Amino acid sequence: MDTTTLRNRFRRQFGTSGDLYFSPGRINLIGEHTDYNGGFVFPGAVDKGITVEIFRNGTRQVKLLAIDVEDTPYLEFSLDDAQKPERHWACYIYGVCKELEKRGVNVGGFNAAFTGDVPKGAGMSSSAALESAFAFALNTMFADGRVDKFELAKIGQATEHNYCGVKCGIMDQFASLFGRKGCLIRLDCRSLEYEYFPFDPQGYKLVLVNSMVKHSLGNEYNERRESCEKAVVLMDRQFGSVETLRDANYEMLEAVKDGLTDDDYRRARYILDEKERVLAVCEALQEGDYELVGRKMYETHWGLSRDFTVSCPELDFLVETAQKCGVTGSRVMGGGFGGCTINLVRDTICDKFTSKIRREYTKKYGIIPEIYQVVIGEGSRRLQ
Repeated sequence: MDTTTLRNRFRRQFGTSGDLYFSPGRINLIGEHTDYNGGFVFPGAVDKGITVEIFRNGTRQVKLLAIDVEDTPYLEFSLDDAQKPERHWACYIYGVCKELEKRGVNVGGFNAAFTGDVPKGAGMSSSAALESAFAFALNTMFADGRVDKFELAKIGQATEHNYCGVKCGIMDQFASLFGRKGCLIRLDCRSLEYEYFPFDPQGYKLVLVNSMVKHSLGNEYNERRESCEKAVVLMDRQFGSVETLRDANYEMLEAVKDGLTDDDYRRARYILDEKERVLAVCEALQEGDYELVGRKMYETHWGLSRDFTVSCPELDFLVETAQKCGVTGSRVMGGGFGGCTINLVRDTICDKFTSKIRREYTKKYGIIPEIYQVVIGEGSRRLQ
C-alpha cells in the first residue's frame, strides 16, 4: 500500500507524524452466513485493507480524518460522549473505543487519519478492516497489546452490533486479525478453534468481479438471522440442546417445518446445506481437488440466491456467465445484496473469462465491473 498520501495529509492536518497500522479486508472461499449460526467458515485475509496513522494527543478528544470520505471527512468526538457520532463511518471507531473501555482499557484521546483500498460495498469487509485497524492500534498504544486478538475480533463484532446496527458473526474481524499469507483459515465459529490450510491452487487463480451494486446489509441481514433463530427456538423446544443451527440436522428441521414460514424454512435449510458443503471443501482442499471445490461454490451461490435470498439479478448474471465460460467455481461473496462474486478460474481461461464477463455485464447493465485478482496476505499489523 502507498502511505505517502496518508502521511502528507496527516502532517498537514495535525502538524506531526504518527504510527502506521494496517488491517486487511478478506475473502471467504465458502461458508456464507454460517458464522452467526455457529458453523464453519473458510476465510483468508487479502492484500487490500485499511491503513491508519495515529498519534496520542493527551486529551479526551478523538480527532479523525477519513481521507476517502468526500463529504465531512473530518470529525471530532469526546471519549466522554454518551451518544455515538452522527456520521456512520465514525461510529465504527467510536464503538471500538467504547468496547475497549468496557474491557478495562484506559483509552485516551488521539489524532488519526485513515485510508483504504478495499472496495466499499463489495463484500470484502471494509468495515471489519476499519474496526480491526483501530482495535489493533489502540490496543498497542493504550494497553501494550495485552488484549488478545480473539478479544479484538469480539470488539469489532460488538461494535457492529451495538453501534452500527448489523448483527454480524465474527468471521470478518477474525480473518482481518488472524490472516496469514498464502493460507486460508477454517474457523469453527462456535468454539473459535481454527486451522490454517495452505492455499496455493496451482493452475488456478482467485478472481473477484465487483458487480458495482452497493450492498447495505442492515435490516435485510438481521432478518435472515432472525429466520435462523426462529428455527432454532422450535427445534430446541422439541429436541433440546439446539443452541444454533450448527446443532441441528435435516430431520429436526423437517419436524418443525409446519411452525415456520416458507422463507424461514428455506433459509434454515440453506444453512444446513452449507454446513455440509464447508466440510466437503475442507476434504477437497486436502486432496487438491479444486474441481470439487468449484462445484460446491456454485451450489452455495444458488442456495444463497434461491433459498437464503441474498443475491440479486446482477450477481446471478455474473455467476451464470462464469458457468458459460467454464469457470471452475463462482458465487456471491459476503453478506449479499450486491458486491462481488468470487471465482476459481483455471489459468488457461482467465484472460478470456475476464474479457467476456466485462463485455457481457457492461452490455446488459450499462455498468463496467471492476475485476481484481486476489492475493492472500497477512493480518493486522503495525507497519512502523
